[in-house]
Amino acid sequence: MAKPLTDSEKRKQISVRGIAGLGDVAEVRKSFNRHLHFTLVKDRNVATPRDYFFALAHTVRDHLVGRWIRTQQHYYERDPKRIYYLSLEFYMGRTLQNTMVNLGLQNACDEAIYQLGLDLEELEEIEEDAGLGNGGLGRLAACFLDSMATLGLAAYGYGIRYEFGIFNQKIVNGWQVEEADDWLRYGNPWEKARPEYMLPVHFYGRVEHTPEGVRWLDTQVVLAMPYDTPVPGYRNNTVNTMRLWSAKAPNDFKLHDFNVGGYIEAVLDRNLAENISRVLYPNDNFFEGKELRLKQEYFVVAATLQDIIRRFKSSKFGCRDPVRTCFETFPDKVAIQLNDTHPALAIPELMRILVDVEKVDWDKAWEITKKTCAYTNHTVLPEALERWPVSMFEKLLPRHLEIIYAINQRHLDHVAALFPGDVDHLRRMSVIEEGDCKRINMAHLCVIGSHAVNGVARIHSEIVKQSVFKDFYELEPEKFQNKTNGITPRRWLLLCNPGLADTIVEKIGEGFLTDLSQLKKLLPLVNDEALIRDVAKVKQENKLKFSAFLEKEYKVKINPSSMFDVHVKRIHEYKRQLLNCLHIITLYNRLKKDPTKAFVPRTVMIGGKAAPGYHMAKMIIKLVTSIGNVVNHDPVVGDRLKVIFLENYRVSLAEKVIPAADLSQQISTAGTEASGTGNMKFMLNGALTIGTMDGANVEMAEEAGAENLFIFGMRVEDVEALDQKGYNAREYYDRLPELKQAVDQISSGFFSPKDPDCFKDVVNMLLNHDRFKVFADYEAYVACQAQVDQLYRNPREWTKKVIRNIACSGKFSSDRTITDTTKAV
Repeated sequence: MAKPLTDSEKRKQISVRGIAGLGDVAEVRKSFNRHLHFTLVKDRNVATPRDYFFALAHTVRDHLVGRWIRTQQHYYERDPKRIYYLSLEFYMGRTLQNTMVNLGLQNACDEAIYQLGLDLEELEEIEEDAGLGNGGLGRLAACFLDSMATLGLAAYGYGIRYEFGIFNQKIVNGWQVEEADDWLRYGNPWEKARPEYMLPVHFYGRVEHTPEGVRWLDTQVVLAMPYDTPVPGYRNNTVNTMRLWSAKAPNDFKLHDFNVGGYIEAVLDRNLAENISRVLYPNDNFFEGKELRLKQEYFVVAATLQDIIRRFKSSKFGCRDPVRTCFETFPDKVAIQLNDTHPALAIPELMRILVDVEKVDWDKAWEITKKTCAYTNHTVLPEALERWPVSMFEKLLPRHLEIIYAINQRHLDHVAALFPGDVDHLRRMSVIEEGDCKRINMAHLCVIGSHAVNGVARIHSEIVKQSVFKDFYELEPEKFQNKTNGITPRRWLLLCNPGLADTIVEKIGEGFLTDLSQLKKLLPLVNDEALIRDVAKVKQENKLKFSAFLEKEYKVKINPSSMFDVHVKRIHEYKRQLLNCLHIITLYNRLKKDPTKAFVPRTVMIGGKAAPGYHMAKMIIKLVTSIGNVVNHDPVVGDRLKVIFLENYRVSLAEKVIPAADLSQQISTAGTEASGTGNMKFMLNGALTIGTMDGANVEMAEEAGAENLFIFGMRVEDVEALDQKGYNAREYYDRLPELKQAVDQISSGFFSPKDPDCFKDVVNMLLNHDRFKVFADYEAYVACQAQVDQLYRNPREWTKKVIRNIACSGKFSSDRTITDTTKAV
């Protein structure tokens, strides 16, 4: 017997969760039982919770299939321009709930699962995250796929099906320990292997120039097996495709090689070829020039371009031939977006196919390539820029090296004609960097080979034009654009924060879910007592729910009425988790000094993964956990200050913590964070931001009014001025007693009594070679945090600022980013 619905549940059914008709519920139950029986070969006596998850996943997937096939059929018949988003990372997270939300099935499934005596939320928790990304760049790709499907664009995401995604992070004795992410162990119900579209990818070999043209011979072949995942738009019956390639050794791999001891060894060596898609490189904003990584980059590009060209040629319309042979119309039918420089080899590979295989003359091929490709820059940090050794290319991709040299020669001829005798100009603009180890600058290749180059927030796009690509901008200013990043409001509001979504729907309807600018309609209601009450109530419910989760999963008890101060992102010096640490220590010292003074209770949560080889980032994690050990066990402090390190931060954990946050920390040194997207998620979910004028924070302050954020610290100009003058950390250390006390405590072993020298590297860096100038912003940061405390004491004024922020977050939808981009095309 179904439980009677409360008023709010009835409202939910009518609003954004989709109406659960009796027929739908019965149909879901029937389908669930059928899959349990026929797909999983289990009955209710022996089925495990995981079996129930799979039965539900297959049930929901069934609802995708018809729409998926019809969408692809529709594209074939209409022959629209197709958008190919090439990325080495797609940080998708979980799929079940997102699919139910986008198909409007959530209520029907909820009710059906309840009638079966099961709990939907428990089943959702069983699903593994698809962690095929490191952070912002990979999650942006996932948001873009959702937006392109919702906008009904003929779009495809192309990447690698890593067997192991981003590592699982365990904290052991306060240190990060990495564990392999075996996310496919139990199978992936959302993917469909497509062995019929398997394609060869070539490596190594030699190049032969003949009168008939160029041939790339004696190569090693690896096969690329595609796996397709459906990408549903929001309630529009569109289902697009994400195609991820997996590496397979050909059946004759090494068997013709006389050097191999024999058949058994040859079969065992198949692993060498298949290692290409084994594991995601766990670096964020850092270039590691390993041959396996270059293989991954070429692998995805070579397989994808063959696929793109096959689809272009076999298209139904546009040519009188049944098969297109003329590439003149290629850029009218194909757009390739390069997500950072990782897929940059698409440029020489497309040239190779056009010139060597399709026999298009060079100049025409170059025109087609440039018109087809566009490049998104994601970082200005020099250590993140890809610069591959020429020697590695010579061995692995000899023909591509020749093509890159030819591209560069024509480019430099052009520059030399404009700046005769200016050798330094040529050196600065060359794709090839001369020196002891000659290198290929992939960013330069992307700029030269694309018709559009974009940064990901206004301030970042300006920095790109004024510094990183200054010479290129002066040569072709029309090529450089801005496309401020965005997030999908389906996952990052409707799915993760249904309480807030319902509150908004009650006030302004549900149009905002596909047109986030409609949130502006909340502005006149900023003094509406009912709205203020409801927004505060939803936040409190989210905090209670997250507190319960922390207690259950991590056995930590926190005060749910404290301010939830959240700093979650990859651990990196430029993101300045250390600045947050110094503030925590300062608060702690103030509490100890005057325990009776009124104090706004805080739970500071810091989370994020450190690249396994990044020593300083790992030390930062150890420092956070060590500070927590001291603060959390000090009876004088009680529950007024707690420090929690959120282990294994990932998409599914972000969906829990972001709706519960009061304060969002976005405190990178001005000029270092290209955009940030976590900042947007917090803003949309009713947290206030403390941040520098960096990345998209600048535009958030512009949209909501700077007075509705807590902005502090140096601006880009101040950072540049300090660089000119010379940053001297000791100046601040000597002048600010609270800073000195905090640094001395870290240094003396106050937070690491068993190993007093534990943090000597951290202190040494902060005092002697801190590229990101933590001390320079300390004073302004601590003062700004005092303003945060002051406002938090007035819940009504705090909530009014929250409502203003939510109302002004419409610009930061990835739907808007995509719409801006397609308008520009």
